Amino acid sequence: MKTNPKNESIKRKYFKWLREAIGYSNSTINMIEKSILLYEDFTTFEDYSVFNQKKAIGLKNWLQSRTYKNKPISVTTSYHYLRHLNDFFIWLSGQAGYKSKIDLDTVSYLSLDKKQVRLATAPKPVKFPSLEYVKKLTDSIEITTEIDKRDRALIAFLLLSGMRDKAICTLPICCFDRNTLEINQDPKFGVETKFGKTIYSKILKIDDVLLKYILNWSEYLEKCKLFSSTDPLFPRNKVHMSENSYCFESSEIEPYYWKSTNSIRKILKNRSSKAGLEYYYPHSFRHSTINLAFKACRNAEQIKAISQIVGHENVGTTMMSYGTLDQYRVNEVVDDLNFSEPTENDQEMFEEYKKFVRKIKK
Repeated sequence: MKTNPKNESIKRKYFKWLREAIGYSNSTINMIEKSILLYEDFTTFEDYSVFNQKKAIGLKNWLQSRTYKNKPISVTTSYHYLRHLNDFFIWLSGQAGYKSKIDLDTVSYLSLDKKQVRLATAPKPVKFPSLEYVKKLTDSIEITTEIDKRDRALIAFLLLSGMRDKAICTLPICCFDRNTLEINQDPKFGVETKFGKTIYSKILKIDDVLLKYILNWSEYLEKCKLFSSTDPLFPRNKVHMSENSYCFESSEIEPYYWKSTNSIRKILKNRSSKAGLEYYYPHSFRHSTINLAFKACRNAEQIKAISQIVGHENVGTTMMSYGTLDQYRVNEVVDDLNFSEPTENDQEMFEEYKKFVRKIKK
C-alpha cells in the first residue's frame, strides 16, 4: 500500500494526542483515521502541508461522487468525514512545519453548506421495539436450558435497564443490587461505559414479569451456579464436543465474559427469528426504555432523573437523541391536547417546567 512517511509520522502524533490528551477511544480514533485515509486517497498521498482551498473544495465534490454498496454515500457520512478532517487540519495548523503553510481560513472550507448540515444533523426517526414486542419475544423462549434462562433475562434487562450493550457485556454481578434494583456502571469494576464514565443507573419497573426474569436469573447465578461477585451477570456459553464428536454444542454457561457485543446481537437475531418476529438491534432497546420512561414522567425532575440514569450529563442530549417522536406518536399527542382553561395543577406543572428549563440553561 502506498504511503507518505511524513504524513504517517504526523498522523501517529495526532492519534496519540487524541488518545492520551483528549481521551478518545480506539474505535473513535479508527473512524477519524478512516476520514484522513480518504483525504490521502483523494490527493494520492500528497504531503499535508500542500493543503489549500482548491483541494478542500475538490474533496467535497469527490465525496459526492463516491458510492457505498452501489449507492451514493449519504450527506451525514460526508458531514462526519469533513468534520474529522476539519479537526485534524486545525490541529495540524499549530504543529511545527505546518504553521506557516496551513491557515484556519482555508481549513474552514472543509464543511458542507448550511442546508446540507441541517440535513446531516437532523434527528433521524428510529425504529425500536414496543413493550408488547419484548413480552412476546421473551414469552416465546421455551426454557429447557440455562442458556434459555439467560437469553430471556438478557432481553428483559436490555429494556428495563436502558444500558448500552458494551456495558451489559462487561457488567459483573456485584454491580447489580437485587434489593434496590440499582446498577453501578463503574469502570473500576471493568464496566465499559461510553467515555469511561461512572453511571449510577437503575432497573425501571416497566413490567413485573420482565423484572422477575432478571431477578430470578441473578439469584440463579449466585445460589445455584455459585458464581462469584466478579463474574459476569450475563456469561458466555460453555461449548463442548457433542456425543457423536462431529460438532460442538452448548447447553450451559461458564463464568467468563463475552468478547464482544456481537454475542448479544446473535442472541437477538436467533430469538426473534425463532419467534417469527422482526429483529431489533441492541441499542434500539435503549430507545424503547427512554420512550417508555418519558411517557411515565409527570414533572421535569423525573425527566432529569431518567436522563441521569441513562448516563447523560445534559437532559438536552436525552431529548435530542432519544426524545424525537415518530409521526404516529406526534398525532396521538396532538390529538390529546386540551385547549380548555388550564387547571391549577396544569399551571403548577408548567411553572415547574419553566424553572427547570432555566436551571439547565445556566
